[in-house]
Amino acid sequence: MTDVTTASPPASSQATAPTRDRLIRAAAELFRNKGYNGTGLAELLAVAGAPKGSLYHHFPNGKSDLALAASTWASDQMLALIDAAFAPAPSFRAGATTVCYKLAKLFDKQGKWSGCPVSATLFAGPENDAFRQHAADLFESWIAATARHAQRLGLPQEEARAAAENFYILLQGGWQLARVRRDSDVIRALHTQMQMPPQNTD
Repeated sequence: MTDVTTASPPASSQATAPTRDRLIRAAAELFRNKGYNGTGLAELLAVAGAPKGSLYHHFPNGKSDLALAASTWASDQMLALIDAAFAPAPSFRAGATTVCYKLAKLFDKQGKWSGCPVSATLFAGPENDAFRQHAADLFESWIAATARHAQRLGLPQEEARAAAENFYILLQGGWQLARVRRDSDVIRALHTQMQMPPQNTD
């Protein structure tokens, strides 16, 4: 899997990737930087190096289907980052700190203006139930994965869920503030603002 702290795959690997994958990665990058409505099909196809017919071959509903696939791909990268950060962590706070540092690195590599790949794609897209539900499902997968790690690291189930939700509320707000300030240190310091229940060390 591509390093999730890399802004975009190397040009050589992008050029040799299957057309469907090129379309998804191009869409994820463009939607993240320009939003769904700010990205035109001609630009998307040019970045992907794909003919127009291939878009509708792989995504019958065109841009909207591609947006759903691109946000899923971006979400999978986030899930990989969560697991990589929490798997070796000795505590939930330590894992959350690593997530913050990895995301700050990603923010720097992307140029300090990119939005959250899921919200920039789905919240700015068509106002329909499919986009809303997909966004809800993807964010829930991040929270659920983080809550599982929190439980494994000693938090009771309800507290683990609350800690995971609070963490992602912080991350979403922190990412926006970092964009305004063009300063990844906002993200890097988010873990210091976490409200953590005391853990039983007996």
